[in-house]
Amino acid sequence: MSAKVLFGFHAVTVRLKTAPQSIHEIYVDAGRRDQRMRQFVARAQEAGARLVDSDDDRLHKLCGTHRHQGVVAKVEPVAQVKSLDDLLDSIEEPPLLLVLDGVTDPHNLGACLRVADGAGAHAVIAPKDHAVGINATVAKVASGAAETMPYFMVTNLARTLKELQERNIWVIGTSDDAPKTLYQVELKGPVALVLGAEGAGMRQLTRKTCDELVSLPMRGAVESLNVSVASGICLYEALRQRA
Repeated sequence: MSAKVLFGFHAVTVRLKTAPQSIHEIYVDAGRRDQRMRQFVARAQEAGARLVDSDDDRLHKLCGTHRHQGVVAKVEPVAQVKSLDDLLDSIEEPPLLLVLDGVTDPHNLGACLRVADGAGAHAVIAPKDHAVGINATVAKVASGAAETMPYFMVTNLARTLKELQERNIWVIGTSDDAPKTLYQVELKGPVALVLGAEGAGMRQLTRKTCDELVSLPMRGAVESLNVSVASGICLYEALRQRA
């Protein structure tokens, strides 16, 4: 497997915690020596990582952005659970899944992975042909969650949703025109929450495949929320009900 790039304090620190042996080397901005950088360098040295002093130009070339915070790492990809079926077979509690239909912006995906990790979701699922994959920007925005949250890109989303239904997982889609709100449905059992891209929403076939549709109450002038914000509201309502 070829090396990949992680950047930013959160993403690289999570890798140091979870799989330090997978890190080839960490490039740090030699001109940055504030407390946060000193703490990071100490943690990296403690983990046995190889540190390379660099400047902003080199860091930018490595990760393709100036938003690297002075930290870029070359790492081996960490082996994830191989399939959604394997993951579901291993879960001993009611599954909580986030399904994203048509989310192509890496910043949105990163934020969705972060909130899914925070709420204790078991996986995020997306279609291969209407989604963004995990890249350096996603990993940066996810603040480490791209390393810990299983992300499955499936060939046929509607078929995957039907397979979830065969496992008795209730598939709940979000739609502005749904008769029920999120707060009127039971989320304690096995649930897959389906959200579409901001504005366009779910595709028609995805919508038809859902067992139930819910809306988020909107009291102001805006008609919809960013998909990562909506994901957070839905997942944390499920977490609240399960607590």
